[in-house]
Amino acid sequence: MAKKKAEGSNVAAENRKARYNYEIIDTLEAGIMLSGTEVKALRAGKASIAEAYATEEGGELWLINSNLPEYLQANRFNHEPKRRRKLLVHRTQLNRLAGAVQRDGMTLVPLRIYFNDKGRAKLLLALAKGKNAPDKRQTIKERDWARQKQRIMKEG
Repeated sequence: MAKKKAEGSNVAAENRKARYNYEIIDTLEAGIMLSGTEVKALRAGKASIAEAYATEEGGELWLINSNLPEYLQANRFNHEPKRRRKLLVHRTQLNRLAGAVQRDGMTLVPLRIYFNDKGRAKLLLALAKGKNAPDKRQTIKERDWARQKQRIMKEG
């Protein structure tokens, strides 16, 4: 029997600020349409999705403003680093996400790009609501208190 790898063990890019800036309501795994040089650049681990977001246009889901730098060995067959990339989701999932974005004013934020067990690039996409300053301060307080609690418990 083959051992199953933990999700995220092959992480290519992560958006660490997303959980601080947004309240995550729901997550969804989506496929990404990539060219060959983009996959090689992702495997090299140089990608950035910190300023990226997803949007629905023309019945399709697109990842915008993600940065996959050029693959140096690819020469003239390279890809454009900041191009829009199509996300692959089921129609019902797309309708649900688009409805939440239009109706409730939520945002589609990419959390992480990783390679699954089959070696395919996947995007963990979050349906999120933006936090305001007091919410961010509360998050910081909770994190600090959890750290202090751990210290106190460790000391005995």
